[in-house]
Amino acid sequence: MAVTGYQKGLLAEFKAKSYLRCKGYKILEQRFKTPSGEIDLIVKNGNLIVFVEVKMRKTMEAAAEAIHEKNKSRVRRAAELYLQKHPEYTEFELRFDALVMAPGAWPQHIPNAF
Repeated sequence: MAVTGYQKGLLAEFKAKSYLRCKGYKILEQRFKTPSGEIDLIVKNGNLIVFVEVKMRKTMEAAAEAIHEKNKSRVRRAAELYLQKHPEYTEFELRFDALVMAPGAWPQHIPNAF
């Protein structure tokens, strides 16, 4: 039975959540969907809210390259909607990170990726 892209995405997000938890982040949302886009993970650490784009590809380079301007724009718009729904975070520091993965490689967390 072949693994679907959706299933691979869920696995990548599960690994990303585990990795970020180990780094001290609290998971606020997974797959936050809006009409303008989706945010894979929204995490919190102290007074910092981080919107995380998760990419898993065959190589780390391919995963990093998969985060293109269209992705970034969608995540930014979705982040604006998230903050409108959660005014308790308006005074928090905000950041957009990437977490890239490839089979057999340790995840790479890229703070301020965009």
